[in-house]
Amino acid sequence: MKKSNFFSLPKLEYGYDDLWPYMTEEQLRTHHQKHHQGYVNKSNALLKKLDKARKNGANIDLKDVSKALSFNIGGHVLHTIFWENLKPAKEKQKIPKKVEQEIKKEFGSVENFKREFTQVAKSVEGSGWASLVYSKETDRLLCMQVEKHNYNLLPSFKILMVIDVWEHAYYIDYRNDRARFVDSFWEIVNWQEVDRRLDKVKK
Repeated sequence: MKKSNFFSLPKLEYGYDDLWPYMTEEQLRTHHQKHHQGYVNKSNALLKKLDKARKNGANIDLKDVSKALSFNIGGHVLHTIFWENLKPAKEKQKIPKKVEQEIKKEFGSVENFKREFTQVAKSVEGSGWASLVYSKETDRLLCMQVEKHNYNLLPSFKILMVIDVWEHAYYIDYRNDRARFVDSFWEIVNWQEVDRRLDKVKK
């Protein structure tokens, strides 16, 4: 099947009520259908604007368009990873051995990793993300912040896991208590997806 020239909202692999009690149906539905859909819509509108300008030879503010594309496409990419990082609350998972070994090699223990990632997520200034990435160059796992949606990681830094700490990700459920939202995140992490991503970048 021929791929579309535009972006589309990914379908979730679980129901909107499957993350309860750590995320309500209203929170997830609003985040997915309103906020993520908004980044998809804006990205596609900008691509159409760019296509039209190229076809007609019109002058547009390329600095403005390219910046907006970076922001909105970054939002789409990061949200897509975020949804894949989550699993139904009732589904029990153990951290796969390969992931656990890599975490222990870098952080000393799983508990140390969770503590560091949690601190990185809670300390994001304003709106942004916390991510676990793998650096091929150094063969190390790193916890990194992403400001807003500026997904500016080099190609050799592959994202294994992210958490969205924009207020729209948790405000319905946790109001302005980001810390409580980050703590609850660990109950719905899809470690199998983290393992799949790690395996892919290690090959």
